[in-house]
Order: sequence, then structure tokens, then C-alpha cells
Amino acid sequence: MTPQTSSAVLVVGAGPTGLTLAVDLARRGVPCHVVEASERRAENPRCNTTSARSMEIFRRLGLADDIRRAGLPAEYPTSIQYRTTLLGEEIFRLDLPSAGDVLAGAGRENWPTPEPQHRISQLYLEPLLEEHARGLPGVTLERGTRLVGLTQHDDHVEVVLESAGESRVARFAYVVGCDGAHSAVRRQLGIRYEGVDAIQKFVSTFVRSPELGEIAARDRAWTYWTHGRRQASLIAIDGKSLWLNHVAFPPDHDTESEDPEQLLRESVGAPVGHEVIGVVRWTGRQLVAQRYGRGRVFLAGDAAHIWIPVGGFGMNAGIQDAATLGWMLAAVCRGWAPPELLAAYELERKPVGEQFAQAVGLAARRSLAGFSPDIHLPGAEGESARAEFAERLAVTEPARYSPDGFSFGYHYAGSPLVIGGEDQAITMGDYQDHARPGFRLPHAWLDDGRSTLDVLGPDFTLVRTDTTVDPAEWVAAARDVGVPLTVVDLPGGDRYPAALLLVRPDQHVAWMGAADVRPDELLHTATGRVPAHQA
Repeated sequence: MTPQTSSAVLVVGAGPTGLTLAVDLARRGVPCHVVEASERRAENPRCNTTSARSMEIFRRLGLADDIRRAGLPAEYPTSIQYRTTLLGEEIFRLDLPSAGDVLAGAGRENWPTPEPQHRISQLYLEPLLEEHARGLPGVTLERGTRLVGLTQHDDHVEVVLESAGESRVARFAYVVGCDGAHSAVRRQLGIRYEGVDAIQKFVSTFVRSPELGEIAARDRAWTYWTHGRRQASLIAIDGKSLWLNHVAFPPDHDTESEDPEQLLRESVGAPVGHEVIGVVRWTGRQLVAQRYGRGRVFLAGDAAHIWIPVGGFGMNAGIQDAATLGWMLAAVCRGWAPPELLAAYELERKPVGEQFAQAVGLAARRSLAGFSPDIHLPGAEGESARAEFAERLAVTEPARYSPDGFSFGYHYAGSPLVIGGEDQAITMGDYQDHARPGFRLPHAWLDDGRSTLDVLGPDFTLVRTDTTVDPAEWVAAARDVGVPLTVVDLPGGDRYPAALLLVRPDQHVAWMGAADVRPDELLHTATGRVPAHQA
């Protein structure tokens, strides 16, 4: 069988991670081919939140507005309510804005981002991403095709693809497995997960129920946490008749014995007319792959890490993986960085994945820590129990549903591509709103209404806050090294506390400092030619 020479990159898996990577590569001029084993997208909702950082990435890719207009109706609030049952007593609530509020810019002067998080089911997100990817020159996508073999060579990867019972061999410069928890690519590499195999079990029931929509219309929320026999979250998918009921159980519980119809009645507090569209029984885990790749083959998204979906962090971490790996692959494929650059992908993303796994696991244990049945009692005794529970929720829940640390506090300060970084732990709720090496460049609104993130170039950007500094030496060094460089001026001050900042294509700061440096040495380090400790 004669191998076919194909695109530069094969992306295995057409979920949010794979499609984001394909779009990013195409926009950077790197042709890629996407294969997806399933003929059709999954019918059950999975992730229902797109984080602020993911929305920033989609903004850079020209997708954010289309995504924000999809999912829930524009006027539908994204609030979270905690109740005894849907028809029962309110315990606690987090009032959060609708997509319409965000599109109108309500309160934008206080946003830490140009793109606040958005509540959209993966049911609606994936078709948007796929449609956009299919419309880009350089992207080809085929469904019903799976990877069944993989052999690495010095200058390419040879894969065996199977479709409609027939096999073919193709060659690619690089392969990226974005094919989920049961990744064929990861199996081919012989890489295993490590971590906690079971934190909680769940029964998730997807229903169509106009009656539920009518009940919710009395006091609308995106998610209703209910506390009947078990903790459950009832999630609005379309803001009308489509709902997802997640019910949590201990990791040793036999969920096969649980009746989804009864679970829905317990969440609502009464029988409700509905049609079951799908039921999934699954286990929430805390696992990270031993390696994020080997040689010319890489892992991203659930193929590299899976954890309990508290806040949708799994999908969003995959989108971050794609943003990091995308620029690195493009730099190597386009010839302005050496192949050694790609070793930094694992060095940057695996520590983030490990810290996210621990943080998400801890958040899940706190949020799913159980509750007193006294919250259902009438009178003063029930009121007291609910007030005590509300105090606990006020501590555990705000950071989970507005996780600024997750979006803006993750970093690559310890990367060999970053100069002057100080490594530190990532927290869910905290971040510092000033530039630091390894961290995403902080957002600020400019006088013309654009975000500082909007003015960055597609590749490396030299941000100048002191206009007396002549960037000519940087421009010449970039030309000599072959690194595409854009120079932009931004206001200085506490947020950007340096005369110069070198920002990477993924909007993270590679270096910041004064003018008395060797630009060629810094550019060599930031593109993987020289490790940071040697610069």
C-alpha cells in the first residue's frame, strides 16, 4: 500500500480541542487534516461552559461573537440557584449576566477580560467550530474515519486510517491526538493516565420538557442545584424545553440500579411531563497522562487529561492545550523555530494539567460534600439548616462559577521558553492583574474601544510602554533570526510595569524588562533555540 503524502498535521478527533487546533493552524498557514471516528456528533450534552480564556482564544480566531449568540437565548440569565428541589425552597443563589448583557457591554469597564465566560452547551459549540473549520483553506475534515496504526520516522509519521471497512496509509509531519478519554493515539504511544480513577459517579439524563421550562420561567437560572435524596444539577440547555439532570453518587455506588425517571422527580420535587432523549452513566475522575506526547505525536484535551467536570474545566483546558500547541507547530512547520521548540509543549501544559486536576478535584469534593436533610424541615428548624448550608455555599461556589484564576492565573513561568519567570501554584479564584513572565498579558480597554489583546500581532509581539525606546534593534534581530515580530505601543503603569514586553503568539509574556538587553538572545530563547537558563 503506497502511503499518501497529506497535510502537515493530522488532527485525530473533531471535538472542541481538535477543531480549535485545526482553526488555529489554518489561520497560521499550516494545512491540516482532521479525522473523526464517529459519523455524527454526540446527542447528549457534555460541557456547558466556555471559560473566559477560551472565549479570548475564540476572539483571536474570529469566532467569539458567533459563539456568544448561540446557546441560551440572549436575555436568559446565567445565574446559579441552590434549592431543596426545583419546586422547593431557595437556599442560595449567584446572579450572573445574560449573553445579551455581555454583548451590550454592561459593566465592561470592570471586566478582567474582553470576553467573559459564556454558557453554551457543547451541542451548539461543536457545530459552530466544525462549520468554521470546514470553511477555511487548508483544513480538510472527514467523519467516520479512525486511526488504527501509527509509525514514527525521523521526518514524518506514517498512519493507517480506516473508513467504511477500507484502510489507507498516509504520511504527516506531525500527529495530534485530540480523540478523548479512550484515545487511539494515546494507546498507540503506550502512554497511560495517572491519578484518581473515581471521585464521583453520575447519572445524566437529557430530557425535553416544556413543563420544566414553564416552571423555570418563574425565576430563571442556567443551573438549579437541587438537594433531594442526592445532590443534582438541572441545567438549561436551550432556555426552553431542553434540560440536563446530573445526579451525583459516591464512587462505589451502583448507578445501574438508579431509575432516571425517579431521579428527575426527586430533583424537581414532583412528577413533570418529559421525554427522555438520552441517559449516560459515567464516572468523574482525576487523571493526567504520563506524557503529553512522544516524538512527532502529541496529546491534547481529554486524551491528555480527564477530571470531574466541575465548571467545564476539562474542555476549556483542552482549548488552552490547542492554543499552546498550535503556535508551536506553526512556528516549526513554517520554519521560524526549530523542532526542539515542541518539547516545551509538555513542559508547559502538563504542570498546568496536574494543577488543574488537583484544584478541580478539591473543588468537586467541597461542592459535593453532602448536606443535612434538615434543609427540608418546615419552620424555624429548616430555615436555620438552610442558612447554615448557604454560608458554606457562599465560600465554595463563587470561585467555581467565576474562576478567574483558572482563566487568567495559569502560567508557564517555569518554561524553558520564558525568561525571568517565577513559578507558583495556580488557584481557582485568584490572579494578579499585572504582567508577569509566563502569564497571559492582562487585558485593558484602549481609548478606541479595543482590548490590548486585540492589538497583538499573530506571532510574536514587542509591546513598548516607553516610546523613547527605539525598537529598531529588535526588528533587526527578529529579521535575522527569522521570527515574525509586530511592534505595538501600550500605556505603561502598574498593569504593564516594564519598558518592553515580549509577548508570544498565544498571548503569554515571554520576557519583560528594560532596553539594555540582547534581543537576539531573547528571541533565540523564546523560540526554543536556547533554554532560558542559558540566556
